[in-house]
Amino acid sequence: MAYKGFVAAALTLATLSNAKPLNRRVACGDGNTASNEVCCQLFPLVDLIQSELFDGGECGEEVHESLRLTFHDAIGFSPTAGGGGADGSIITFADTETAFHANGGIDEIVGVQAQFISDHNVTISPGDFIQLAGAVGVSNCGGAPRIPFFFGRPAPKAASPDGLIPEPFDSVDKILARFSDAGFSPAEVVALLASHSVAAADNVDPTIPGTPFDSTPSLFDSQFFVEVLMKGTAFPGTGNNEGEAKSPAAGEIRIESDELLARDSRTACEWQSFVDNHSKLMSAFSDAMVKLSVLGHDINDLVDCSEVIPQAQPLPDNAGPHLLPATSLDDIEASCDSTPFPSLTALPGPATSIPPVPPS
Repeated sequence: MAYKGFVAAALTLATLSNAKPLNRRVACGDGNTASNEVCCQLFPLVDLIQSELFDGGECGEEVHESLRLTFHDAIGFSPTAGGGGADGSIITFADTETAFHANGGIDEIVGVQAQFISDHNVTISPGDFIQLAGAVGVSNCGGAPRIPFFFGRPAPKAASPDGLIPEPFDSVDKILARFSDAGFSPAEVVALLASHSVAAADNVDPTIPGTPFDSTPSLFDSQFFVEVLMKGTAFPGTGNNEGEAKSPAAGEIRIESDELLARDSRTACEWQSFVDNHSKLMSAFSDAMVKLSVLGHDINDLVDCSEVIPQAQPLPDNAGPHLLPATSLDDIEASCDSTPFPSLTALPGPATSIPPVPPS
């Protein structure tokens, strides 16, 4: 799909295919093998990340926040406004970037990762660490794709400019324009929002931290894309005059920008296409995440170390897509005019409240 605002740092997927690992494997000292010897140092680091940052391999708050951090660091890039993209500036220049309004609440995971880097004398760049931790974290969520990881980002030179990170109550026009400036199509924007399938909100309403965006926040599945299209009621306490977040179920929150993107003519059909096509969801998210992770860099200057990323477990046999209990297809606000909404059934039982994601 064509898009404008292309720059060398915002690579097409065709360019990504040129960065192939060497055929000859290198034996690492710990029994692993790699396509390049520089990748060997990452295997023990991944083990440390899993055991100490992600509590032995959970798909909980630290994973959610680490995935959020990959985006907030990388999207700080513009061919006109500047910014180094996925360079780790949000850690190196934390005093500046965590003060941005759009980065509200991200100071906690920035602090956690910075402390981890210091405690373990991590020698890779902060840009590499942020993207590595995000890819490893997602692998802990059932149904997730294996996100390719490219190694070798240099240290950041300056803080990102303010105003480059989309916010929850931004209009669709503003969001798509910001992403287009960074080299992303509307379809890629929707693909990146699959991250909300394993996410929770701490700051949309600070009185209810850990509120998930869908009913299955530990699974990388299509429930987020189903539930954002369900009729919802205003969620109390957002305190934002620009709009109100909504929810299709007690204990779940929906941000306004997700609701609008799911129903906009430019993105609605792509949104709906993920509802019953998990393979497409994994592929599109993986491709978009790789593109995001190398913003500000030439991928040909990086080393493909994707083999260090664990494989995620498949979705459970009883996973969706499905409607929430006590609902029907009449509760779906289908917005793709060209394709009927898939036929889904509701989970049995009465309506239930979605529990919050517990803090780490």
